[in-house]
Amino acid sequence: MDSAKIGQYLSDKWDQDIVPQLVEYIRIPNKSPMFDADWVKNGYMDQAVTLMETWARAQKIDGLKVEVVRLEGRTPLILLEIPASGPETGDDTVLLYGHLDKQPEMTGWDPDLGPWKPVLRGDKLYGRGGADDGYAIFGSLAAVQALREQNLPHARCVILIEACEESGSYDLPAYVDHLADRIGKPSLVVCLDSGCGNYEQLWCTTSLRGLTGGNLTVKVLEEGVHSGDASGVVPSSFRLLRQLLSRIEDEKTGRILLEGLHVEVPEERLGQARNAAQVLDTAIFDKFPLVKGLQPMSEDLTELVLNRTWRPALSVTGVGGMPPLESAGNVLRPQTAVKLSLRLPPTADGKKCGELLKEALLREPPNGAQVTLDLEKASTGWNAPAMAPWLTQAIDDASQAFFGKPAMYMGEGGSIPFMGMLGEKFPGAQFMITGVLGPHSNAHGPNEFLHIPMGKRVTACVAKVISEHHAACLRGETSGSPVAADSGTRHGGHGCC
Repeated sequence: MDSAKIGQYLSDKWDQDIVPQLVEYIRIPNKSPMFDADWVKNGYMDQAVTLMETWARAQKIDGLKVEVVRLEGRTPLILLEIPASGPETGDDTVLLYGHLDKQPEMTGWDPDLGPWKPVLRGDKLYGRGGADDGYAIFGSLAAVQALREQNLPHARCVILIEACEESGSYDLPAYVDHLADRIGKPSLVVCLDSGCGNYEQLWCTTSLRGLTGGNLTVKVLEEGVHSGDASGVVPSSFRLLRQLLSRIEDEKTGRILLEGLHVEVPEERLGQARNAAQVLDTAIFDKFPLVKGLQPMSEDLTELVLNRTWRPALSVTGVGGMPPLESAGNVLRPQTAVKLSLRLPPTADGKKCGELLKEALLREPPNGAQVTLDLEKASTGWNAPAMAPWLTQAIDDASQAFFGKPAMYMGEGGSIPFMGMLGEKFPGAQFMITGVLGPHSNAHGPNEFLHIPMGKRVTACVAKVISEHHAACLRGETSGSPVAADSGTRHGGHGCC
């Protein structure tokens, strides 16, 4: 492989073709179904699918098959199939994954920016969804094109782009089952929907947290009443809700009090956390738009890494039953509701954690109030299998070739439901989980951006790894062969990427 030529080809491809497509993609408010109940009627999802399908069909790759698969009552899925460059890799398959649905608008965007307003500013493309995860289909296909440009061999590649990841990927299992014969048995899975600690080297994800939570409501009245008349007689729904939250979270430290939601962190992951903390230093918290004077939750940088990757944590992401400040009168409100988002350690059972949460919040309602918890999600996280030496070497070589620095490994605090699903279906597969969501990129929040140079280099790294996967196939080191299964333990590996 001529790394310089690969890098130049992909840089040009991004500038001339991919970035213009992402500009148009950002304009489309194709929110995930959880945030747009009328997504079918509104048609934005279909617009995004059509944009990506049209682009993919225009790419000159011999044998490329492009199909939009639509199961009744479900969000669509884009399926791309690229045949192997030759017969020597047999049935070995590389599965590349991404999604095209988006998070909702969120408030707080700068005056000259907006979720559906693409803005190019230097090396950054602002707008919702470019980095999470609109670039995935373009980067995946471009990586294979780069290999074809140099006549470099590769195994069969399948690209899946789903449309409900931000809603928990609830449609994806049906598609994976429906397309099982066409997907085959991947020996390498590449996911481009994760984060990076900086923009200076390749970052690979070793674990993902699970997630449970939903809408907690405390009701004390059938209707609002005069606060001067009722306060001191009728308990405040807000105060009772605070009591309930204190059952599950220490309000002083943020530690989750339900011991069943904690797990023992594997020694290998502890080491990776220490390495990441050493490389990132204060960038672990500097990347967030902290208000002046705010202190992070620990002075120990390694503890901060572990807090966001291997420990449960609660966020209140929405509030109901409260009028806006400008129209809040002297009323004792009938109820208070909050949306709870409880991140879970990668190896914790999501369903069991959801039941523990329900039991803690619903038992013995304070003051006999009406307490309900509508549990919307309870998904298990993912801890990567041991990495084969060929993949460890390929990833580090790719980072050195296109970044000039070694690759780094770290868990991520978010969730990608597809990874756990694939881990169960294809236990012999190796995983390369990476992405472009780095410092200040602010996925899901205001002023989200895609760091274009990072996108180019990650795409080049994927091309390099796909090429090395082909070589590993010829050596018999893929698909759970004895060489790969044995050497993963012997060498220790990084766990995954």
